[in-house]
Amino acid sequence: MNINIYYGGRGIIDDPTLYVIGKMQQTLEELRVNVTRYNLYEMKNEILTLPQTLKTADGIILATTVEWYGIGGYMQQFLDACWLFGDKEKISRIYMCPVVMSTAYGEREAKLNLATAWEILGGLPCSGICGYIEKPAELELNDQYVGLIEKKAENLYRTVNQKPVSFPASNRAVGQKVAVHQGTDLTPQETEQLSKYVSDDNFVQRQKEDIQELANLFRDKLKNEGAEDEEEYLAQFKKAFRPTPGFSAVICLDIAEKPKKLIIDVKGPKLEIFYGSAEKTDVEMQLTRGMMEEIVNGRMAFQRAFMSGARTKGDFTAMRTLDQIFPFSRDK
Repeated sequence: MNINIYYGGRGIIDDPTLYVIGKMQQTLEELRVNVTRYNLYEMKNEILTLPQTLKTADGIILATTVEWYGIGGYMQQFLDACWLFGDKEKISRIYMCPVVMSTAYGEREAKLNLATAWEILGGLPCSGICGYIEKPAELELNDQYVGLIEKKAENLYRTVNQKPVSFPASNRAVGQKVAVHQGTDLTPQETEQLSKYVSDDNFVQRQKEDIQELANLFRDKLKNEGAEDEEEYLAQFKKAFRPTPGFSAVICLDIAEKPKKLIIDVKGPKLEIFYGSAEKTDVEMQLTRGMMEEIVNGRMAFQRAFMSGARTKGDFTAMRTLDQIFPFSRDK
């Protein structure tokens, strides 16, 4: 089973939606579901091509945050792209779970808008989540909220697996008979090529020169770093290490721009840390370089990185313990 998550928020640290979809992703992966997450704010220039990713999906989660009004621009662009370029026959077989967390007013309306939009596209909406969350910590510390999130993820799994029959919706009929889309023979790539920027030869030439300059810069940088790159962060982890009796785990940190993964092997009071690979790991986390810098300088905890969008899988309890055995001091 394949489930895609499309996150339409701005990716800010205190966004409660990040915690919700992170927990849902963890629950689905424990059920052996292949979960792929797309952060729309990181893919501004690729949103037109994202409907192609629906072709392999059995179900999707559309997640966004109401910060002042509505579902936000990124999610609206994605839905527009689905209307213009999506495979309607494939969409008609995809179940969609809406997730809307609000720091303002209007989460119920936004959830309804997502469900209505998906029905007009011909898709199959299912039960979702919406709520007003003033402080993201409320979600993590409230076991009932956590249980509700996990239950919704399990319900999505059951719905996609069982494919229950439902009556046709009037929204779907309107989309087929009244709101007839004036189709276009252009692909998303051809549409982009016709834009005023890409059709400008001078602009294209400048972009090519900039890309070549950046490529040369990074190539020279990699040559100069050499072996020093594989020593980065090791001393900071060793200095901060505070062993916890009885705790053993193998943690794999996949840091962006690093050719090798950082392996942390903790066995009680013993610590081994190196760049390479491990046969078996208890926790795997994908981090941006910025997140890693924040962590080792004591400005962000591993748990906060997870809530901020760092993809994590494995033993969630062991992941929480990382902040206890590596209490990095704040860089002043």
